[in-house]
Amino acid sequence: NSHSIEERRELNESGVSSSLSPTHRVWFISDTASHWHTLMTQLAYFGIAAEIYPWQNVPAAAEEPAILLLDMQDSVMAQACEQILALRKRFSASKLLVHTAQADFNNLKLLLRSGADYCFAQSTPEALILARIIELCSNEEEPPYRVLVVEDSLTASMSIQRTLKQNAIESFAVTQPAQILDGLRSFEPDLILMDMYMPDCTGVEATRVIRQHAEFLSTPVIYLSGDGDMALQVDALRLGGEHFLTKPFNPVFLNAVVKSKIERYRALRRSMQNDGLTGLLNHRTVKERLTAAVSTASAANSLLSVAMIDIDLFKTVNDNYGHPMGDQVLRSLAWLLKRRLRKADLVGRYGGEEFLVLLPDSDSDQALDVLDRIRRDFSFIKYPFKDSWFETTFSAGVAQFPGTSDAETLIKQADEALYDAKQSGRNCIITHR
Repeated sequence: NSHSIEERRELNESGVSSSLSPTHRVWFISDTASHWHTLMTQLAYFGIAAEIYPWQNVPAAAEEPAILLLDMQDSVMAQACEQILALRKRFSASKLLVHTAQADFNNLKLLLRSGADYCFAQSTPEALILARIIELCSNEEEPPYRVLVVEDSLTASMSIQRTLKQNAIESFAVTQPAQILDGLRSFEPDLILMDMYMPDCTGVEATRVIRQHAEFLSTPVIYLSGDGDMALQVDALRLGGEHFLTKPFNPVFLNAVVKSKIERYRALRRSMQNDGLTGLLNHRTVKERLTAAVSTASAANSLLSVAMIDIDLFKTVNDNYGHPMGDQVLRSLAWLLKRRLRKADLVGRYGGEEFLVLLPDSDSDQALDVLDRIRRDFSFIKYPFKDSWFETTFSAGVAQFPGTSDAETLIKQADEALYDAKQSGRNCIITHR
């Protein structure tokens, strides 16, 4: 249709580097294409191909898009629910996002019941809609759940592991309490299934030893016991456990409890390790990861490059366009870095408008090449403000290991190179020499 062709032409002319090839597709279903032009343009900067179709011309046969955003601002509720039901049948794997003028409790209940995954009120800022779409498109595949089984009975241990495996949960078993700490460090489980009674050691005693180690303070422990004594169970939970299951356990219930506890544990871990605004690693965590990466590179005699990135004239962005738009600029750089870097690379928000990037097995020239392409693409992004647009840039400094002895020195060298980049006129990247 004409809207689709027009929108796609404008997106292709937005200046985005060709290296940002689309990996996700989003359909906007709306009879008012002009409402969504700015949002579609923004999505293109992050490799998300957006197409728009009027309600009467939704393609009948096409590859299923990742997301459909349904413009229902002018729809009556009964009609909106019918349309969502029909689209849900056609696009079973797609996320259905609804933009509606009717966002009270009962109407949201009806829209969600009909098959919507998420609803935006008419007053929702465009930046939040953009954030939700990018979040849905950039969800990384979760690694399998991992459980450490502590059970002195080999038969019982094999039965538990078999039950977990049927639900795609990886496990590692130890039969002696003294092996638990080694198992925790080598297997790095999300949860411990702990036998309550073992020779010379109870599950509670083992848990108290585990809790002496700061890195395992929040690892969930589920006790397994043939004793149904309620007082014992309460005491066990009071002394460091999260749940108590009585043997023989129901396999379905065991898996349900394990999965729910791991989901909460991972959510807690994310909140502790990630920056709330950008979703990147926070200052403390990215420095810890850098220390570990330097240790790994030293042991393997391999390369490691580190970059310090700083958004140019960021105070001016906040002063001229407001802090919400400044937040949008920060999120945009975060999204671009996550999208363009390798899975092995790490990126964290170091503080304010500064970002720290770790590139294992890369020398400074390779890091410079990758980051300079990201710098160029970041400078193309146009941010809407009132009836116009504005752009911004970043500068960066790169340092390399080996060439220095520790993480702190690497950060210092990258920061010195960043200062040189700022002094050289900004919007450039300089390598520490």
